[in-house]
Amino acid sequence: MKKILAVVLLVVILTISLPCSEAWAAEGIIWQRSDVGIEGGEVRALAIDPRTPSTLYAGTNGGGVFKSVNGGETWSDANNGLTNLTVRTLAINPKTPSMLYAGTDGDGVFKSADGGASWSAVNTGLTSYRIPTLAIDPQEPDTLYAGVGGVSKSVNGGETWSVMNSGLTSLEVYTLAIDPQTPSTLYAGTYRGVSKSVDGGENWNAVNTGLADNKIQALAIDPQAPSTLYAGSWRGVFKSVDGGANWSMVNNGLPDDANVTTLAINPLTPAAVYAGTKNGGVFKSVNGGADWNAVNTGLAMTHVTTLAIDPTTPATLYAGTYGRGVSRSVDGGASWRAANTGMKVNRVNTLVVNPQTPLTLYAGTDGGGVFKSVDGGASWSAASTGLKVMRINTLVINPQTPSTLYAGTYGDGVFKSADGGVSWNAVNTGLTDDFITALAIDPQEPDTLYVGIGLWYSVFKSVNGGESWNAANSGLPYAQVNTLVIDPQTPSTLYAGTYYGVFKSVDGGVSWNAVNTGLTNDFITALAIDPQEPDTLYAGTGGGVFKSVNGGENWIAANSGLTDTSVSTLAIDPQTPSTLYAGTRGGGVFKSVNGGANWSELNNGLTDTNVSTLAIDPQTPSTLYAGTDGGKVFKGQRACSLFLPLISR
Repeated sequence: MKKILAVVLLVVILTISLPCSEAWAAEGIIWQRSDVGIEGGEVRALAIDPRTPSTLYAGTNGGGVFKSVNGGETWSDANNGLTNLTVRTLAINPKTPSMLYAGTDGDGVFKSADGGASWSAVNTGLTSYRIPTLAIDPQEPDTLYAGVGGVSKSVNGGETWSVMNSGLTSLEVYTLAIDPQTPSTLYAGTYRGVSKSVDGGENWNAVNTGLADNKIQALAIDPQAPSTLYAGSWRGVFKSVDGGANWSMVNNGLPDDANVTTLAINPLTPAAVYAGTKNGGVFKSVNGGADWNAVNTGLAMTHVTTLAIDPTTPATLYAGTYGRGVSRSVDGGASWRAANTGMKVNRVNTLVVNPQTPLTLYAGTDGGGVFKSVDGGASWSAASTGLKVMRINTLVINPQTPSTLYAGTYGDGVFKSADGGVSWNAVNTGLTDDFITALAIDPQEPDTLYVGIGLWYSVFKSVNGGESWNAANSGLPYAQVNTLVIDPQTPSTLYAGTYYGVFKSVDGGVSWNAVNTGLTNDFITALAIDPQEPDTLYAGTGGGVFKSVNGGENWIAANSGLTDTSVSTLAIDPQTPSTLYAGTRGGGVFKSVNGGANWSELNNGLTDTNVSTLAIDPQTPSTLYAGTDGGKVFKGQRACSLFLPLISR
């Protein structure tokens, strides 16, 4: 026995004494989830089980449906059978709450009979598959209505649908509301005001007298006195006490630019009304809309998309937000706290590592803004204060002053932080568009930056840290710039990856020329440049990886062993540039140790193989991070990096 123990001890000692790459070469990288705190996302709809209010559902933009059985404390996805994960509306059968419906942005209506465990499409007869709103008859719940290029009605639980548009003045229906006492009476909020039907949707009439704004985004009916209803619009709230025949504006206390996106009424005390707004958070009225007060303490974000009230304990309510998931209040809106654990909605579009302090890194997400970790990804916190939109396409960090970083957004241009993500300010002077697809920073003169703009298909340059921008487009095609890289040794040389191949500038963006010889796929998704031999660069495409050793003049395919060629991202080991990594849409991560000549799969522990971004620790390049379409971050380390601490205990 002693001999056996001695042999084991000797093996352990020898293993520890060997370099990590030799001792654990066979095992390679092991991935572990590293995204605690990166939660939330854009929530489009909330629905509460009326019999068991601790059970609720969230419809999200890109993450499908999430379900909570503990009042929002934790969530799990409930998407089996859903073919479209952008869910705009939810409706629950009040008599059989395990039956619910989801309206999607492109694949129509889905039905679940088992509390979201599984879904099936119920679209027969629908004229459009973009469903912004659903409403269910509370007395006959097999009868439901869908806003779908007008209104469609089903009387058999969604199995078949019939068009119900007679008299509608607009087919852009944003919201529907049913009189709970007389369900044949219903209202449609449209682009041209409110329409009312008193015969179950057979006929509609406009009821807009007094409406000063006809774009109606939200409707709510007093459950005790259903002739009283509220309409939310771009100009605030309107109220009717005569079933929509007349309306009056009730905005006292609301901001002048109140854009009301959602309304909710306390079912036990209907004088208590809540309004969610696009730019001011949640407002509450306790006197039927006569006066409003902001109730935003603790609210994660002031762009509120949906509200839901617990029907049995109406002091408990939930707010869905544009990018920060769900917030919960248990005191009638007086205070809020985030309720997002397990809600992974936002694709992680970009990851960057602080080159001086690599335990600090940032994640840019598609809907949740920026998150920051100071412990190597073990935990994350939101770092989005000052951002106007939460869809972050790209991030770059100043290599000399890493507390300065830049974020390229989808829809609001470039933002700059000078305090490590604590706060952000827009830096867009001179930019002709606000859809930012790529950013690159000069490593030697980091006040010089380049930005790729998607919609106007151009590159702009700043030489003063983003304070102003000028076009740098001469020679570029009319094609979206997906990626930009700079020669670290000669920063006046840079490359742009576009839908039409690779373009090169040798004069700091003044002029560009195509460098595509040998590229058999010119849809460029990623570029990476060898920091030691910058004439060597790699292009990721929808058809795999291509390599150039002469500054892009010629390219050859470098795909041997790459079993998934839908390459989304590339990363090069800064210390050993012959080692590089490719992230793919579906095949996970691949590694090459010989400059792309051969690749091997690197997915041990990677449970989401739709990889959108990769980042390498510049000081310890055996540590890398992968962000995925499913909103997850994984940290990859060599096996011995994980196990040596265990051996030493």
